[in-house]
Amino acid sequence: MEIKVEKKLVEICEELRKRFPKYVSKVEYIDRDKAIVYVDKYHIVDVASHIFNNMGAMYCTSAGVDQRPLDGTLAVYHIFSFDKDKLFLVLACSTTTAILKIPSITPKVPGANWAEREIRDILGIEFEGHPDPRRLILPDGWPSLYRPLRKDFPYDYRKVPRSEERYVMREPKPGEFIVPVGPYHPALHEPEYFRLYVKGDTIVDADYRGFGVHRGIEKVGEGRLTYNQIPFIAERICGICGFTHSCAYVQAVESAARIDVPERALYIRMIMLELERIHSHLLWLGVALHLLGFDVGFMHCWRIREKVMDLCEILVGNRKMYGINLVGGVRWDIKEEHKPKALKVLDFVEGELKEIVRMIQDIKEIRARTENIGLLPKDKAREICVVGPTARASGLDRDVRRDHPYAAYGEVTFKVPVYTECDVWARILVRVVEVFESISIVRQGLDKMPKGDIMFEEFKELREPRLPEFVKGIGCTEAPRGENVHFIITGRENKIYRWKVRAPTYNNLPAVPYMLKGYKLADAPIIIASIDPCFSCTDRVKIVDVKSGSVRIVPYSYLVNLSRKKSLRR
Repeated sequence: MEIKVEKKLVEICEELRKRFPKYVSKVEYIDRDKAIVYVDKYHIVDVASHIFNNMGAMYCTSAGVDQRPLDGTLAVYHIFSFDKDKLFLVLACSTTTAILKIPSITPKVPGANWAEREIRDILGIEFEGHPDPRRLILPDGWPSLYRPLRKDFPYDYRKVPRSEERYVMREPKPGEFIVPVGPYHPALHEPEYFRLYVKGDTIVDADYRGFGVHRGIEKVGEGRLTYNQIPFIAERICGICGFTHSCAYVQAVESAARIDVPERALYIRMIMLELERIHSHLLWLGVALHLLGFDVGFMHCWRIREKVMDLCEILVGNRKMYGINLVGGVRWDIKEEHKPKALKVLDFVEGELKEIVRMIQDIKEIRARTENIGLLPKDKAREICVVGPTARASGLDRDVRRDHPYAAYGEVTFKVPVYTECDVWARILVRVVEVFESISIVRQGLDKMPKGDIMFEEFKELREPRLPEFVKGIGCTEAPRGENVHFIITGRENKIYRWKVRAPTYNNLPAVPYMLKGYKLADAPIIIASIDPCFSCTDRVKIVDVKSGSVRIVPYSYLVNLSRKKSLRR
C-alpha cells in the first residue's frame, strides 16, 4: 500500500540529505508521519546533534537490533520526535561483529545515556566516547560475553556462568557520608538503589543502580509469542498503567502493517486510557500525601479511586483492563446501558477531588514541603529528555495525545497543563489538573463514540493477523507517567523480530540524582516519588557512617517519619 507522506516530513529528510550528502545513505518512510534516515555510523553524532540541538527535536529512545540473520549487521535506531510537526524521525546506523563499535551520541544528546548503555549490555556494541560506560541492566556476576538480546542467545537459556564483573559506584569524598536508599525503595516499596552522598543532612550528590527485577519481556516477546499474545505481557510491564503499554504495542504493529482500526475501537481505547490515567494519578496523589504526613488525604484519594476501578470492571470486565487490545481493534465493547453509570462515577470523582484539592491548598505544611523542593529547570529537563508530568512541571509543553494524536484524541478537546515552577508542587498540580481534563475527555468520548465494528474487518475471523515481514513501526502513548515508546520490526510465522519498549520512568529516573542535590535527606522520599517512579517492592534501607564504619538497619518507617518530622517543624 502506498503511503501518503506528510509534506513536512519529506522536507526534514531532504534537509538532512542536503546538509549531510555524504553521510545519509537512504531514507525509508515507514508511515505517513514516520521516517528512518540511514546514516554512516562514523557521522551519526553530527546528524543526531543537528536534529536535537539545531532542529529542536526531542530525543525519545534508542533500539539495538541484531540483524545478522538478515544482513550480517547489528543496528542502532535512535528515535526522535518533532512535536510541533507531529512527526517521528529515526536515525539508523549499523556495524559488523568484526568492528563492534559505534560513536556515542550521548555527549551531544545526554538523554541517550541509558539507552546506549543498555544496547551495550544486551548486544555488545561499544559506544565510543560515552561519558559513563558502566553496565546498566546486566546484573553483577553476569559475564559480558553473553549478550541476551542477540538472536543466537535462547530466551530460556539457564547456564550462564558467573563472573567477577560488577557495577562500580563512586566512593565518597572526604567529609561525605553514604546513605544507601535501597535496594528497596523507601517511598513506594519497590526495589531500586540510590546511593546518597550527604554532608550533615544535606544531599550533595547521588548515584543510581536499578534493573534489579528485569524480567526480559522483550526477549520473551521475540522468542516465543505471536502478535496477539504479546499484548497480554505488554499489559504487565507496569502494574498500574498496563493498558497504555498494550495500546502502544498494537499501534506500532498497526502502523507497520497499515491497518485501519475501526473508529469505535479507537474511542474505546481512548476512554479506557483516560480512566487508567485518573486512577493512576489518584493513587500517586494519595502516596505523595502519605509521605508528607497527611494520611487523611491518602485515604480519601484511594477511596475515590476505588469507584474508578469499579467502573473499569463494569465497562470491560476487569479492574485493571487486561485483555482488551488486539492488533486491529479491541475485544470488548462498551455497552450503552453502562454510560449513565460511567457519567455518575465521573461526577462523583470530580466533586470529591475538588474537596481534596481545597484541603491540600489550605495545609501550609504541604506547600512548604513541596514548593522550591526538587527543582528541575527547563533546560536540564530537555537535556535529560524527561517526559510526562515531570516534563510539563518544568515548562516543557509536551503531550503525545496532542502532539501525535492516536486512538480518538484528535476528535476531542483538552488542555495540557504546563507549569514553570519546576518543583514538586508543580508536579502535584500537573497531575491534579490532568485528572479533571481526563474526566472531560471521557465524557466527550462517551458522547461522541460512533456505532460500528470494534475490529479490523480482515482480522475478525483470524486468531492471528497475517502481516508483512520485516516492516518497522513506532507506537507512542501518553501514559500517566509520560510518553511510552514501542518500536517493532515484524518477523516470520506471526512473530515479532524485534520489540523495543521504553517506559516513561526510564527517561525520568536519570533526572532524580540532579533533583536531589542540595536538599535535605528528609526531602528525598517526596523528591523521588515526585516523578511517580515504577519499580517493584519491599521495606528497608541501610545507613553507613563512613567515618566510623558503623552500620545500622532502619525500617521503611524511618525515612517516612523523618519526612513527617520536617513537616511538623514547619
